[in-house]
Amino acid sequence: MKHLIVVAHPNAKSFTHALADAYAAELVTMGHEFECRDLYAMGFNPVLQASELNAQALADAQAEQEFVKTADATAFFYPLWWASMPAILKGYIDRVFTHGVAYRFEGNVMRGLLKGRTNLLVTISAAPRRVMQEAGEWDAIRAIQDNHIFHSVGLTLADHLHFGEVVPGMSATIARAHLETIRAAAHRHFPPSGSRAA
Repeated sequence: MKHLIVVAHPNAKSFTHALADAYAAELVTMGHEFECRDLYAMGFNPVLQASELNAQALADAQAEQEFVKTADATAFFYPLWWASMPAILKGYIDRVFTHGVAYRFEGNVMRGLLKGRTNLLVTISAAPRRVMQEAGEWDAIRAIQDNHIFHSVGLTLADHLHFGEVVPGMSATIARAHLETIRAAAHRHFPPSGSRAA
């Protein structure tokens, strides 16, 4: 399988990157291929241009669209800031998940064009998920991000893994447990290369 991994965190030494690296490494041990798009390292421009609204995407966004279209599976790794994704990832979606590429309208109905691709969401926050759930934030995140954005373009959500209480000074024991969780997710959702699904 060919995987597209999109990472949105400005610090290459962040735990967000550590999770993405562990996931990618596990895919390799399973015989899969991956392409990682580190949006900050790339200097991806998240600002949608007026010329892109009703016309073809600009060259940089077109290149990203090819990665999306040729992937068998996608995974997005990002922190939750103000209960939302970083602006650079929202801009990636605005510029890459465009009409005719990620969706189209049939009358008044929006149809996703990325069907057949498994999607994994991996989010990180300082707040524990329990606190987010009690505040109603988690339901909002799932409704807007999981369903409205990713599900509406046809991606099949395999899992939304959230790692809360990720803070400076996090214990090595907790970090190891989180990394093991993301490695296990790769095995849970994808068969090793060359094997057949039951």
